[in-house]
Amino acid sequence: MFIADFHIHSKYSRATSPKTDLEHLSEFAKIKGIDILGSGDFTHPEWVKELKEKLEPAEAGLYRIKNQELRIKNNNTKFVLTSEISCIYSKKGRVRKIHIVVLAPSLEIVKKINFELSKIGNLKADGRPILGLDAKELAKIVLNVSQDCLIIPAHVMTPWFGIFGSKSGFDSIEECFEDYSKYIYALETGLSADPAMLWRMPDGRKTCLISNSDAHSPAKLGREANVFEGDELSYQAIIDAIKGAGRDPFSSLQGRERVSSGLKLAYTIEFYPQEGKYHYDGHRECEICLSPKESKKYNNLCPVCGKPLTIGVMNRIEQLADKPEGFRPENVVPFKSLVPLLEIIGEALGVGPASKRVAEQYNNLIEKLGSEFNILLNAEQKDISAASTQGIAQGIIRVRQGDVNIEPGYDGVFGKARIFSKVEKKNFIKQKTLF
Repeated sequence: MFIADFHIHSKYSRATSPKTDLEHLSEFAKIKGIDILGSGDFTHPEWVKELKEKLEPAEAGLYRIKNQELRIKNNNTKFVLTSEISCIYSKKGRVRKIHIVVLAPSLEIVKKINFELSKIGNLKADGRPILGLDAKELAKIVLNVSQDCLIIPAHVMTPWFGIFGSKSGFDSIEECFEDYSKYIYALETGLSADPAMLWRMPDGRKTCLISNSDAHSPAKLGREANVFEGDELSYQAIIDAIKGAGRDPFSSLQGRERVSSGLKLAYTIEFYPQEGKYHYDGHRECEICLSPKESKKYNNLCPVCGKPLTIGVMNRIEQLADKPEGFRPENVVPFKSLVPLLEIIGEALGVGPASKRVAEQYNNLIEKLGSEFNILLNAEQKDISAASTQGIAQGIIRVRQGDVNIEPGYDGVFGKARIFSKVEKKNFIKQKTLF
Protein backbone atom coordinates (compact mmCIF):
# COMPACT_ATOMS: atom_id res chain seq x y z
CA MET A 1 0.00 0.00 0.00
CA PHE A 2 1.30 3.45 -0.96
CA ILE A 3 -0.04 6.87 0.03
CA ALA A 4 0.56 9.66 -2.47
CA ASP A 5 0.09 13.44 -2.40
CA PHE A 6 0.81 14.82 -5.87
CA HIS A 7 -0.22 18.48 -5.72
CA ILE A 8 2.00 20.59 -3.45
CA HIS A 9 4.09 23.76 -3.74
CA SER A 10 7.69 24.77 -3.11
CA LYS A 11 9.13 27.82 -1.37
CA TYR A 12 9.12 29.55 -4.77
CA SER A 13 5.33 29.84 -4.89
CA ARG A 14 3.49 32.80 -3.42
CA ALA A 15 2.24 32.55 0.16
CA THR A 16 4.32 29.48 0.99
CA SER A 17 6.53 28.67 3.94
CA PRO A 18 10.28 29.26 3.45
CA LYS A 19 10.72 25.76 4.88
CA THR A 20 8.98 24.22 1.89
CA ASP A 21 12.19 22.66 0.61
CA LEU A 22 13.05 19.05 -0.20
CA GLU A 23 14.56 18.36 3.21
CA HIS A 24 11.52 19.52 5.20
CA LEU A 25 9.07 18.03 2.70
CA SER A 26 10.63 14.59 3.01
CA GLU A 27 10.76 14.95 6.81
CA PHE A 28 7.06 15.76 7.07
CA ALA A 29 6.15 13.11 4.49
CA LYS A 30 7.51 10.54 6.95
CA ILE A 31 5.61 12.12 9.87
CA LYS A 32 2.39 12.14 7.87
CA GLY A 33 2.90 8.66 6.39
CA ILE A 34 3.20 9.72 2.74
CA ASP A 35 5.24 7.41 0.50
CA ILE A 36 5.07 9.35 -2.79
CA LEU A 37 5.16 13.13 -2.89
CA GLY A 38 4.74 15.51 -5.79
CA SER A 39 7.74 17.76 -6.35
CA GLY A 40 5.54 20.77 -7.03
CA ASP A 41 6.57 23.80 -9.11
CA PHE A 42 8.72 22.06 -11.70
CA THR A 43 8.21 25.07 -13.98
CA HIS A 44 10.29 27.35 -11.72
CA PRO A 45 13.97 27.52 -12.83
CA GLU A 46 15.44 27.76 -9.31
CA TRP A 47 13.33 24.89 -8.02
CA VAL A 48 14.25 22.72 -11.00
CA LYS A 49 17.88 23.47 -10.22
CA GLU A 50 17.37 22.20 -6.65
CA LEU A 51 15.54 19.11 -7.91
CA LYS A 52 18.49 18.27 -10.16
CA GLU A 53 21.06 18.90 -7.42
CA LYS A 54 19.32 17.10 -4.55
CA LEU A 55 17.38 14.24 -6.19
CA GLU A 56 18.49 11.08 -7.94
CA PRO A 57 16.51 8.47 -9.92
CA ALA A 58 14.73 5.79 -7.91
CA GLU A 59 12.08 3.50 -9.43
CA ALA A 60 11.36 4.31 -13.09
CA GLY A 61 10.09 7.87 -13.33
CA LEU A 62 10.38 8.49 -9.58
CA TYR A 63 13.11 10.26 -7.62
CA ARG A 64 14.58 10.22 -4.12
CA ILE A 65 16.87 12.37 -1.98
CA LYS A 66 20.55 11.86 -2.90
CA ASN A 67 21.81 12.33 0.65
CA GLN A 68 21.78 8.75 1.98
CA GLU A 69 21.74 9.73 5.66
CA LEU A 70 18.78 12.06 5.12
CA ARG A 71 17.06 9.48 2.93
CA ILE A 72 17.27 6.77 5.59
CA LYS A 73 16.16 9.20 8.31
CA ASN A 74 13.10 10.24 6.33
CA ASN A 75 12.03 6.76 5.29
CA ASN A 76 13.13 7.04 1.66
CA THR A 77 10.28 9.23 0.42
CA LYS A 78 9.82 9.06 -3.36
CA PHE A 79 9.10 12.14 -5.49
CA VAL A 80 7.13 12.40 -8.71
CA LEU A 81 7.62 15.49 -10.88
CA THR A 82 4.55 17.75 -10.71
CA SER A 83 3.61 21.39 -11.17
CA GLU A 84 0.48 23.56 -11.06
CA ILE A 85 -0.07 26.11 -13.82
CA SER A 86 -2.57 28.96 -13.78
CA CYS A 87 -4.23 29.58 -17.14
CA ILE A 88 -5.97 32.96 -17.38
CA TYR A 89 -7.60 33.70 -20.73
CA SER A 90 -10.81 34.74 -22.46
CA LYS A 91 -13.11 32.17 -24.02
CA LYS A 92 -16.72 32.40 -25.16
CA GLY A 93 -17.04 35.96 -23.93
CA ARG A 94 -15.80 35.32 -20.38
CA VAL A 95 -12.51 35.53 -18.53
CA ARG A 96 -11.44 32.03 -17.48
CA LYS A 97 -9.07 31.21 -14.63
CA ILE A 98 -8.24 27.52 -14.59
CA HIS A 99 -5.53 25.81 -12.53
CA ILE A 100 -4.01 22.67 -14.03
CA VAL A 101 -1.73 20.09 -12.40
CA VAL A 102 0.79 18.39 -14.70
CA LEU A 103 2.64 15.15 -13.94
CA ALA A 104 5.82 14.42 -15.92
CA PRO A 105 7.96 11.26 -16.19
CA SER A 106 11.46 12.76 -16.10
CA LEU A 107 13.57 15.89 -15.64
CA GLU A 108 14.41 15.69 -19.34
CA ILE A 109 10.71 16.00 -20.21
CA VAL A 110 10.34 18.82 -17.66
CA LYS A 111 13.14 20.72 -19.40
CA LYS A 112 11.32 20.48 -22.73
CA ILE A 113 7.98 21.54 -21.23
CA ASN A 114 9.60 24.54 -19.56
CA PHE A 115 11.28 25.55 -22.80
CA GLU A 116 7.92 25.66 -24.57
CA LEU A 117 6.10 27.44 -21.73
CA SER A 118 8.87 30.04 -21.33
CA LYS A 119 7.92 31.32 -24.80
CA ILE A 120 4.48 32.22 -23.43
CA GLY A 121 5.10 33.66 -19.95
CA ASN A 122 7.61 34.39 -17.19
CA LEU A 123 8.28 31.12 -15.35
CA LYS A 124 10.56 32.86 -12.83
CA ALA A 125 7.83 35.08 -11.37
CA ASP A 126 6.06 32.39 -9.36
CA GLY A 127 6.28 28.68 -8.61
CA ARG A 128 2.74 28.47 -9.95
CA PRO A 129 3.16 30.52 -13.15
CA ILE A 130 0.32 32.58 -14.59
CA LEU A 131 0.08 32.10 -18.35
CA GLY A 132 -2.26 33.73 -20.81
CA LEU A 133 -2.91 30.33 -22.30
CA ASP A 134 -6.08 28.39 -23.04
CA ALA A 135 -6.21 25.20 -20.92
CA LYS A 136 -6.70 23.20 -24.11
CA GLU A 137 -3.53 24.73 -25.59
CA LEU A 138 -1.60 23.91 -22.40
CA ALA A 139 -2.69 20.28 -22.73
CA LYS A 140 -1.65 20.32 -26.39
CA ILE A 141 1.82 21.72 -25.60
CA VAL A 142 2.50 19.30 -22.75
CA LEU A 143 1.24 16.20 -24.54
CA ASN A 144 3.16 17.10 -27.69
CA VAL A 145 6.30 17.01 -25.55
CA SER A 146 5.34 13.62 -24.08
CA GLN A 147 2.21 11.49 -24.20
CA ASP A 148 3.33 10.06 -20.84
CA CYS A 149 2.44 13.32 -19.06
CA LEU A 150 -0.87 13.58 -17.23
CA ILE A 151 -3.10 16.68 -17.30
CA ILE A 152 -5.37 17.09 -14.25
CA PRO A 153 -7.73 20.04 -13.64
CA ALA A 154 -6.99 21.19 -10.08
CA HIS A 155 -9.49 21.73 -7.21
CA VAL A 156 -12.32 21.61 -9.72
CA MET A 157 -15.05 23.36 -7.69
CA THR A 158 -13.00 26.33 -6.39
CA PRO A 159 -15.09 29.37 -7.42
CA TRP A 160 -12.32 31.40 -9.06
CA PHE A 161 -9.77 28.84 -10.23
CA GLY A 162 -11.59 25.52 -10.76
CA ILE A 163 -12.72 24.13 -14.11
CA PHE A 164 -16.29 24.04 -12.75
CA GLY A 165 -15.91 27.16 -10.58
CA SER A 166 -18.89 29.50 -10.43
CA LYS A 167 -16.82 32.63 -11.14
CA SER A 168 -14.67 31.71 -14.11
CA GLY A 169 -15.13 28.04 -14.95
CA PHE A 170 -16.98 25.87 -17.46
CA ASP A 171 -19.99 23.57 -17.27
CA SER A 172 -18.13 20.52 -18.62
CA ILE A 173 -14.70 19.13 -19.45
CA GLU A 174 -15.58 19.17 -23.17
CA GLU A 175 -16.47 22.86 -23.06
CA CYS A 176 -13.01 23.60 -21.65
CA PHE A 177 -10.73 21.13 -23.44
CA GLU A 178 -12.75 20.43 -26.62
CA ASP A 179 -11.02 17.73 -28.70
CA TYR A 180 -8.39 17.28 -25.96
CA SER A 181 -11.06 16.13 -23.47
CA LYS A 182 -10.19 12.53 -24.29
CA TYR A 183 -6.83 13.09 -22.58
CA ILE A 184 -8.37 14.26 -19.30
CA TYR A 185 -8.42 11.05 -17.27
CA ALA A 186 -8.69 12.57 -13.79
CA LEU A 187 -10.10 15.48 -11.81
CA GLU A 188 -8.79 16.74 -8.47
CA THR A 189 -11.58 17.10 -5.89
CA GLY A 190 -9.80 19.83 -3.91
CA LEU A 191 -10.57 20.87 -0.35
CA SER A 192 -13.91 22.39 -1.36
CA ALA A 193 -15.43 19.18 -2.75
CA ASP A 194 -15.42 15.43 -2.20
CA PRO A 195 -16.28 12.50 -4.51
CA ALA A 196 -19.86 12.26 -3.22
CA MET A 197 -20.49 15.80 -4.48
CA LEU A 198 -18.85 15.19 -7.86
CA TRP A 199 -20.59 11.83 -8.44
CA ARG A 200 -23.78 13.80 -8.93
CA MET A 201 -22.27 15.44 -12.04
CA PRO A 202 -21.74 13.61 -15.38
CA ASP A 203 -18.02 14.49 -15.59
CA GLY A 204 -17.51 13.42 -11.97
CA ARG A 205 -18.59 9.92 -12.97
CA LYS A 206 -16.63 9.71 -16.23
CA THR A 207 -13.21 10.39 -14.78
CA CYS A 208 -11.00 9.22 -11.94
CA LEU A 209 -11.28 11.47 -8.89
CA ILE A 210 -8.02 12.06 -7.06
CA SER A 211 -7.25 14.11 -3.95
CA ASN A 212 -4.19 16.13 -2.93
CA SER A 213 -3.28 18.63 -0.25
CA ASP A 214 -2.26 21.64 -2.39
CA ALA A 215 0.07 22.22 0.57
CA HIS A 216 1.84 25.58 0.94
CA SER A 217 3.86 24.36 3.94
CA PRO A 218 5.24 20.96 5.00
CA ALA A 219 2.80 20.77 7.94
CA LYS A 220 -0.17 20.83 5.53
CA LEU A 221 0.92 17.77 3.57
CA GLY A 222 -1.64 14.98 3.41
CA ARG A 223 -4.76 17.06 4.11
CA GLU A 224 -5.97 14.99 1.18
CA ALA A 225 -4.23 12.05 -0.43
CA ASN A 226 -4.51 8.94 -2.60
CA VAL A 227 -4.07 5.35 -1.43
CA PHE A 228 -2.77 2.80 -3.94
CA GLU A 229 -2.61 -0.98 -3.57
CA GLY A 230 -0.16 -3.26 -5.33
CA ASP A 231 3.51 -4.15 -5.55
CA GLU A 232 4.49 -2.33 -8.73
CA LEU A 233 5.87 1.13 -8.02
CA SER A 234 6.85 3.41 -10.90
CA TYR A 235 5.68 6.57 -12.60
CA GLN A 236 3.94 4.59 -15.33
CA ALA A 237 2.22 2.29 -12.82
CA ILE A 238 0.80 5.34 -11.03
CA ILE A 239 -0.41 6.88 -14.30
CA ASP A 240 -1.93 3.58 -15.42
CA ALA A 241 -3.71 3.16 -12.08
CA ILE A 242 -5.26 6.63 -12.39
CA LYS A 243 -6.28 6.06 -16.00
CA GLY A 244 -7.67 2.64 -15.13
CA ALA A 245 -9.81 4.05 -12.30
CA GLY A 246 -11.84 6.17 -14.75
CA ARG A 247 -15.42 4.92 -14.78
CA ASP A 248 -16.87 5.16 -18.31
CA PRO A 249 -15.45 6.61 -21.53
CA PHE A 250 -16.97 9.81 -22.90
CA SER A 251 -19.72 8.58 -25.21
CA SER A 252 -18.98 11.31 -27.79
CA LEU A 253 -15.21 10.88 -27.81
CA GLN A 254 -12.81 8.18 -28.88
CA GLY A 255 -9.36 7.30 -27.63
CA ARG A 256 -9.95 6.97 -23.89
CA GLU A 257 -8.30 3.66 -23.04
CA ARG A 258 -8.83 1.54 -19.96
CA VAL A 259 -5.45 0.62 -18.53
CA SER A 260 -4.52 -2.09 -16.08
CA SER A 261 -1.27 -2.39 -14.15
CA GLY A 262 0.15 -3.82 -10.96
CA LEU A 263 -1.10 -0.80 -9.03
CA LYS A 264 -4.68 0.11 -8.15
CA LEU A 265 -6.22 3.27 -6.70
CA ALA A 266 -7.86 1.78 -3.60
CA TYR A 267 -9.42 4.93 -2.10
CA THR A 268 -8.86 8.62 -1.55
CA ILE A 269 -8.53 10.53 1.72
CA GLU A 270 -10.69 13.64 1.88
CA PHE A 271 -10.92 16.85 3.88
CA TYR A 272 -14.49 17.58 5.01
CA PRO A 273 -15.57 20.10 2.31
CA GLN A 274 -18.13 21.60 4.71
CA GLU A 275 -15.20 23.17 6.57
CA GLY A 276 -14.43 25.35 3.57
CA LYS A 277 -15.18 29.09 3.56
CA TYR A 278 -17.73 28.91 0.76
CA HIS A 279 -19.53 25.59 1.13
CA TYR A 280 -23.03 27.02 1.63
CA ASP A 281 -24.54 30.30 0.48
CA GLY A 282 -24.68 33.14 2.94
CA HIS A 283 -24.20 36.69 4.09
CA ARG A 284 -21.54 37.11 6.73
CA GLU A 285 -22.64 40.56 7.93
CA CYS A 286 -26.10 39.23 8.82
CA GLU A 287 -24.77 35.81 10.00
CA ILE A 288 -27.00 34.09 7.46
CA CYS A 289 -25.98 30.61 6.23
CA LEU A 290 -28.31 28.83 3.78
CA SER A 291 -28.37 25.61 1.79
CA PRO A 292 -28.96 25.99 -1.97
CA LYS A 293 -32.61 24.97 -1.52
CA GLU A 294 -33.08 27.61 1.18
CA SER A 295 -31.37 30.25 -0.96
CA LYS A 296 -33.73 29.49 -3.83
CA LYS A 297 -36.72 30.29 -1.59
CA TYR A 298 -35.26 33.77 -1.07
CA ASN A 299 -34.24 34.23 -4.73
CA ASN A 300 -30.58 34.23 -3.62
CA LEU A 301 -31.17 37.37 -1.54
CA CYS A 302 -30.34 37.75 2.16
CA PRO A 303 -33.60 37.38 4.16
CA VAL A 304 -32.34 39.96 6.69
CA CYS A 305 -31.04 42.85 4.56
CA GLY A 306 -32.15 41.93 1.05
CA LYS A 307 -28.65 42.09 -0.47
CA PRO A 308 -27.40 39.32 -2.82
CA LEU A 309 -26.08 36.23 -1.05
CA THR A 310 -22.54 34.99 -1.67
CA ILE A 311 -23.15 31.77 -3.60
CA GLY A 312 -21.23 28.72 -2.39
CA VAL A 313 -19.84 25.50 -3.86
CA MET A 314 -22.92 23.38 -3.13
CA ASN A 315 -25.07 25.77 -5.14
CA ARG A 316 -22.77 25.26 -8.12
CA ILE A 317 -23.01 21.50 -7.65
CA GLU A 318 -26.80 21.78 -7.81
CA GLN A 319 -26.51 23.68 -11.10
CA LEU A 320 -24.38 20.98 -12.74
CA ALA A 321 -25.84 17.86 -11.09
CA ASP A 322 -28.07 15.39 -12.92
CA LYS A 323 -28.31 13.02 -9.94
CA PRO A 324 -29.85 13.59 -6.48
CA GLU A 325 -27.91 14.14 -3.28
CA GLY A 326 -26.64 10.82 -1.92
CA PHE A 327 -26.29 9.19 -5.36
CA ARG A 328 -23.44 6.67 -5.51
CA PRO A 329 -22.32 4.99 -8.76
CA GLU A 330 -21.57 1.27 -8.81
CA ASN A 331 -17.97 0.03 -8.56
CA VAL A 332 -16.73 3.48 -7.68
CA VAL A 333 -13.37 4.25 -6.02
CA PRO A 334 -14.39 4.87 -2.37
CA PHE A 335 -13.14 7.63 -0.08
CA LYS A 336 -12.56 8.25 3.61
CA SER A 337 -13.08 11.65 5.23
CA LEU A 338 -10.64 12.59 7.97
CA VAL A 339 -9.98 15.46 10.35
CA PRO A 340 -6.28 16.37 10.85
CA LEU A 341 -4.82 14.82 14.00
CA LEU A 342 -3.85 18.21 15.46
CA GLU A 343 -7.48 19.35 15.28
CA ILE A 344 -8.75 16.18 16.97
CA ILE A 345 -6.23 16.53 19.79
CA GLY A 346 -7.06 20.21 20.21
CA GLU A 347 -10.77 19.55 20.51
CA ALA A 348 -10.24 16.71 22.99
CA LEU A 349 -8.02 18.97 25.13
CA GLY A 350 -10.25 22.02 24.73
CA VAL A 351 -7.46 24.17 23.26
CA GLY A 352 -6.43 25.43 19.82
CA PRO A 353 -4.63 23.05 17.42
CA ALA A 354 -1.53 25.29 17.45
CA SER A 355 -1.08 25.14 21.24
CA LYS A 356 1.98 23.68 22.95
CA ARG A 357 -0.08 20.97 24.69
CA VAL A 358 -1.42 19.76 21.36
CA ALA A 359 2.10 19.63 19.89
CA GLU A 360 3.32 17.56 22.85
CA GLN A 361 0.52 15.02 22.46
CA TYR A 362 0.97 14.92 18.68
CA ASN A 363 4.73 14.28 18.87
CA ASN A 364 4.22 11.64 21.55
CA LEU A 365 1.66 9.79 19.42
CA ILE A 366 3.90 9.92 16.34
CA GLU A 367 6.88 8.61 18.35
CA LYS A 368 4.92 5.70 19.82
CA LEU A 369 2.47 4.74 17.05
CA GLY A 370 4.12 5.82 13.81
CA SER A 371 2.78 8.19 11.18
CA GLU A 372 -0.31 10.39 11.37
CA PHE A 373 -2.11 8.33 8.73
CA ASN A 374 -1.37 5.13 10.64
CA ILE A 375 -2.87 6.69 13.77
CA LEU A 376 -5.93 8.06 11.98
CA LEU A 377 -6.61 4.97 9.88
CA ASN A 378 -5.23 1.87 11.59
CA ALA A 379 -4.09 2.18 15.22
CA GLU A 380 -6.12 0.38 17.91
CA GLN A 381 -8.13 2.55 20.28
CA LYS A 382 -6.46 1.02 23.32
CA ASP A 383 -3.01 1.80 21.93
CA ILE A 384 -3.98 5.40 21.13
CA SER A 385 -5.45 5.78 24.59
CA ALA A 386 -2.29 4.40 26.22
CA ALA A 387 -0.13 6.81 24.23
CA SER A 388 -2.34 9.87 24.85
CA THR A 389 -5.75 10.19 26.55
CA GLN A 390 -9.10 8.43 26.36
CA GLY A 391 -10.63 11.60 24.89
CA ILE A 392 -8.13 11.78 22.05
CA ALA A 393 -8.55 8.08 21.31
CA GLN A 394 -12.32 8.43 21.31
CA GLY A 395 -12.09 11.43 18.98
CA ILE A 396 -9.94 9.53 16.46
CA ILE A 397 -12.36 6.58 16.44
CA ARG A 398 -15.35 8.89 15.96
CA VAL A 399 -13.70 10.56 12.97
CA ARG A 400 -12.84 7.14 11.57
CA GLN A 401 -16.52 6.18 11.85
CA GLY A 402 -17.75 9.45 10.35
CA ASP A 403 -19.35 10.53 13.61
CA VAL A 404 -18.62 14.24 13.11
CA ASN A 405 -20.96 17.24 13.22
CA ILE A 406 -20.05 20.13 10.93
CA GLU A 407 -21.35 23.66 10.71
CA PRO A 408 -20.90 24.53 7.01
CA GLY A 409 -18.75 27.48 6.01
CA TYR A 410 -20.27 30.41 4.11
CA ASP A 411 -19.35 33.85 2.71
CA GLY A 412 -15.73 33.68 3.88
CA VAL A 413 -16.52 32.09 7.27
CA PHE A 414 -14.78 28.73 7.80
CA GLY A 415 -16.95 25.76 8.70
CA LYS A 416 -16.44 24.08 12.05
CA ALA A 417 -16.05 20.35 12.65
CA ARG A 418 -17.39 19.21 16.03
CA ILE A 419 -16.42 15.80 17.34
CA PHE A 420 -17.52 16.25 20.97
CA SER A 421 -20.48 17.94 22.58
CA LYS A 422 -19.98 20.74 25.11
CA VAL A 423 -20.95 18.35 27.91
CA GLU A 424 -18.33 15.82 26.82
CA LYS A 425 -15.64 18.49 26.69
CA LYS A 426 -16.49 19.56 30.23
CA ASN A 427 -16.23 15.94 31.38
CA PHE A 428 -12.77 15.62 29.78
CA ILE A 429 -11.64 18.73 31.68
CA LYS A 430 -13.08 17.34 34.95
CA GLN A 431 -11.34 13.99 34.41
CA LYS A 432 -8.02 15.75 33.78
CA THR A 433 -8.50 17.89 36.92
CA LEU A 434 -9.31 14.86 39.05
CA PHE A 435 -6.30 13.00 37.66
